[in-house]
Amino acid sequence: MRGQTFKQGVQAAVPTALGYIGIGLACGVMAAPYMNPFEMALMSILIYAGSAQFAMIGLFAQQAPVLAIALTVFLINIRHLLLCLHASAFFRKSSLAQNMIIGSFLTDESYGVLMGEQVHTGEISAYWMMGNNFMSYTFWVLGTILGAALGGLLPNPERFGLDFALVAMFVGIFSSQFAIMLRRIKMNKLFLVLSVVGITYLLLTMVVQNSLAVLFATLLGCTVGVILDDK
Repeated sequence: MRGQTFKQGVQAAVPTALGYIGIGLACGVMAAPYMNPFEMALMSILIYAGSAQFAMIGLFAQQAPVLAIALTVFLINIRHLLLCLHASAFFRKSSLAQNMIIGSFLTDESYGVLMGEQVHTGEISAYWMMGNNFMSYTFWVLGTILGAALGGLLPNPERFGLDFALVAMFVGIFSSQFAIMLRRIKMNKLFLVLSVVGITYLLLTMVVQNSLAVLFATLLGCTVGVILDDK
């Protein structure tokens, strides 16, 4: 039966983990001028936030104050509140400790793998999700360490545009999830939700930071989606 064991979760995360190796290498190479492999390892193990780590490296380059770096990481990662709230709905029978572990290691990509598995499996176990998260986490840490070790071989790595790697992977995952949504949701409802999110985001960027605009636009989009599902 799918979606039950830790091993099955690991297997489901293999494509994401392989992608994390490439993105982790890019992150480590970008960080090489500012930190050694050990420092890169600590960042990946303790923070484990791809987009936030890329942002931190850019702030390190600008010698930004610690408070600015901490606030930036918080705003970038605040979207995980939404991801964790939705993911927790699949693990209501699991213990609080299990849900805390799942939420602590959840990423955009492992969340995407979860949504893909949910299409095929009625009930997913916490152990499956831990395997999914663990695989991605391990390969991200290894990738960034290796990238930092190899980074000295590439002078001025920022000119290669390696910081775009994470965006490219996220676009790829979104495209596959969008294809699934097209099969499960009526086109008019999907178009309405996406329109609400897009228009709200564009309006909010005029008055608040991009991270907050993304958060509030997503919240409104989720609200509209729930209302439409009830009809």
